[in-house]
Amino acid sequence: MHSVIRRYQPSDREAVERVFRAGIEEHIIPAFMYAMTRPLHITVSLFFYIGSYVWGGQSALLALVSGGAWIGLVLFCCHEFYAGYVRARLNTDMQDIPGYYLSNPDNCFWVAEAERSGRPEILGMVAVEGKNDPGSGGKKYGEVYRMIVSSTCRRTGLGRQLAQTAEDFCRERGFLKIELSTSSTQTAAVALYFRLGFKLILVHTRSEFPKWMIWMTRATILTMEKNI
Repeated sequence: MHSVIRRYQPSDREAVERVFRAGIEEHIIPAFMYAMTRPLHITVSLFFYIGSYVWGGQSALLALVSGGAWIGLVLFCCHEFYAGYVRARLNTDMQDIPGYYLSNPDNCFWVAEAERSGRPEILGMVAVEGKNDPGSGGKKYGEVYRMIVSSTCRRTGLGRQLAQTAEDFCRERGFLKIELSTSSTQTAAVALYFRLGFKLILVHTRSEFPKWMIWMTRATILTMEKNI
């Protein structure tokens, strides 16, 4: 598949939002499965099922309802972790991509486009925002955002091409390094970043979501960087 990586155009908005939403929300179920297989969540699940059965007068219905409510809460938290992130981004930087990314020479937003069935189709995207590095005497670094590849074209090298486009831009701007953040449950993305030479510099749970919700998902935020 031959793809072309180009700067975002206003006419791309609907397709970009669709690919972005699908690319983020596809992690909801894997994140839920990951959370429910952690030892702590297995223990809590057993507590709800067995405890409700024993203390509820051996009521199988109560055990099912109680355990189901717990599982439903975990699923809700995983859903909000990703779907809520999409809503927030569509109401901030992605609400006005030209104004946020294309009006500043240190920022940019690209889309990957390929022809399918005789029609051009957007299959991926990546953005860079230039930021000041307070520890380097005012020099800048590039932070990578919105790195998404459609599930229909994984393992085609498109993710590597998008990452290289962002890296080349940062190098041309004279930035010291590239930085990005992703969630621990996005294992394919994390593996790609390691292969591209990024190093893990921070693992944390700081987020715009309540701490209890992050705890329920059992996810962490990984910050990675690469010197250029």
